[in-house]
Amino acid sequence: QVQLVESGGGVVQAGGSLRLSCAASRGSFRTGNIAWYRQAPGQQRELVASISNNGATHTRDFVKGRFSVSRDIAKNTVYLQMNNLKPEDTAVYYCNYYTDLGPWGQGTQVTVSS
Repeated sequence: QVQLVESGGGVVQAGGSLRLSCAASRGSFRTGNIAWYRQAPGQQRELVASISNNGATHTRDFVKGRFSVSRDIAKNTVYLQMNNLKPEDTAVYYCNYYTDLGPWGQGTQVTVSS
């Protein structure tokens, strides 16, 4: 079974950037859209962005123009480029499938200070 592992989080000041990675622990991703989710303290997990098998991307309005999704097929890795970070972006970020979700990993913490 392929496990998705998130990395790349950290602590940044508002306006800074981070690039998160979502890697398949072994082999390649199964067929399906890969999605980034986040969960802020005391909040529900929410969808942030996704990328389809053909490379089409979608970003939620609250990150549009700041976040973008890309992939490196050879590396079996999906990225979330996060620019102009805001304090409200502070959350644990997870990757999973958009549908037919697998188990949730530990995620990677993103903290944006004012």
